[in-house]
Amino acid sequence: MDSYEYGELLNKLSTKIENIKQIVDPDTLKAKLDDIAKQEQEEDFWSDAKKAGIVQKEKNRLQALLSRYEEAKTALEDTKELFDIANEENDAETIEELFSEAKKLEDLVTKLEIAVMLSDENDSLNAIVTIHPGAGGTESQDWASMLYRMYLRWAERMGFKVEELDYQAGDEAGIKDVSFIVKGENAYGYLKAENGIHRLVRISPFDSNAKRHTSFTSVMVSPEVDDDIDIEIEDKDIRVDTYRASGAGGQHVNKTDSAIRITHIPTGLVVQCQNDRSQHKNRASAMKMLKSRLYELELEKQKAEKAGVQKSEIGWGHQIRSYVLQPYQQVKDNRSNQAYSNVSAILDGDITKVIEDVLISLS
Repeated sequence: MDSYEYGELLNKLSTKIENIKQIVDPDTLKAKLDDIAKQEQEEDFWSDAKKAGIVQKEKNRLQALLSRYEEAKTALEDTKELFDIANEENDAETIEELFSEAKKLEDLVTKLEIAVMLSDENDSLNAIVTIHPGAGGTESQDWASMLYRMYLRWAERMGFKVEELDYQAGDEAGIKDVSFIVKGENAYGYLKAENGIHRLVRISPFDSNAKRHTSFTSVMVSPEVDDDIDIEIEDKDIRVDTYRASGAGGQHVNKTDSAIRITHIPTGLVVQCQNDRSQHKNRASAMKMLKSRLYELELEKQKAEKAGVQKSEIGWGHQIRSYVLQPYQQVKDNRSNQAYSNVSAILDGDITKVIEDVLISLS
């Protein structure tokens, strides 16, 4: 890196900070925090624990966002000032030191960008994820199990907890369907970028002729609704079926009809849960899944109306990301238009940068 390239980098980062300032509006954030501080001084504020908890959660979110903005802005301003002085004094040592710190400064601004992208009211919630293979039998079911493993490894990397809700093993290999909750700060904010069709191209391990196959799997992500989100589901609008839990063994085996399947008749949505031996607990989990899915459906409907798009099928032309293992190795996301060569690492859960690139591209 030379002085010209470094100067261009500083200009690029300054533009980003200015754009972020327009979105974040630090003066408004400070005004909101001042208002919360006044609320906390009121005598009856802490008497309503639920309301106080909601306000505190919002306070922490605003403070974190403002702190990130001010840290990145101050670091950039100090760096620009130091760079100007070093150039005037021909201080080669300081300039080289600034060059070595360039990546750190760039990462600081990128983290701010991500924080802004994760500032929607639902982003901090847990995520309910359902993976469902498309047409293709064993091939697609195996691809679904690969994606499931990818998300489990990613959650482990992020320090998130995963609670399995439903698991249906494939007849020969892979999975027919799996639903699980990822619990952690901004779990939904990150995983919402995974909502869509995922395409795999590879030499099939199930084809004795070693031909190249293309498989599709859908990933559906919904925010885990909390008690503050009011979603009414009438009894007449749902059909509840019970069945015996099945699977590959271990936790998936049950000797009673404790598994629950709920069909929402107006929308055709189907959710199921067999994680617990208690039918009542499985029903409660299934209802939470249904509420979350209906909430996500409404959010997607509103987005689709604005964008003028329709719901896609699980197949050609609708994928959000392609994972190519043959004849070359590459993962490419259709929204960020970024390509990645570290395919093995990505399939092993190293997808944070892929997700962040998507979030930034959609900003």
